[in-house]
Amino acid sequence: MKRIVLLALIAMLSVNTYSQKKTRGEAERSAKPVVKKATTTAASGLAKVDNLVAEVKKGSFQVTINENGKEKDAMIVKAVDASFKPTNCKLTSFTAGGTKLYLLTWTETAQIKTPKKTEDITNVYSVIYEITNKKQVFSNTQTTNHITEIVSLGGTAATETQEKMRRDGFELILNPDGSVTQKSKKQENKLVYDAAKMEFVAKK
Repeated sequence: MKRIVLLALIAMLSVNTYSQKKTRGEAERSAKPVVKKATTTAASGLAKVDNLVAEVKKGSFQVTINENGKEKDAMIVKAVDASFKPTNCKLTSFTAGGTKLYLLTWTETAQIKTPKKTEDITNVYSVIYEITNKKQVFSNTQTTNHITEIVSLGGTAATETQEKMRRDGFELILNPDGSVTQKSKKQENKLVYDAAKMEFVAKK
């Protein structure tokens, strides 16, 4: 009798242990992270205002004109490749000469490096569009080149590192009245929009 009771207890313990192992195994399997397949989605816009989106699409940097959430038309800013990485991209709407215009600005950087010389180049681009006629009415580029160079001293083995800054083009300022100012150290140009010519002209 004792032997039967003992066998029954051993059987119950074995079933309980198996059940716990099975439950633990199921919990471990359910705890494993689910790996989802990567999906390809369209790149989000770099800048947006009203119904316009500045974006890279099919090898072009463009301003897309949307209608009811769908692309109606586009203005190509320029052809680009995979290395195109603009920063500080902005779209601004304003009124000039009774016409609504849009200013697109962005920055591109590049580096030219040799054993003795490094050039860090920053280009700030500004383009103004008149959307109704899909026309570029103004553009401006400002370039800043930070140069670091190792130079020899008096033909000896001694060297020193020199730094200098070179600027080309104009800084562009959009004024509250819709006019624009191009500014450099030596020159300043003030321009207003001529709606009939669809271009910015020198302010008289």
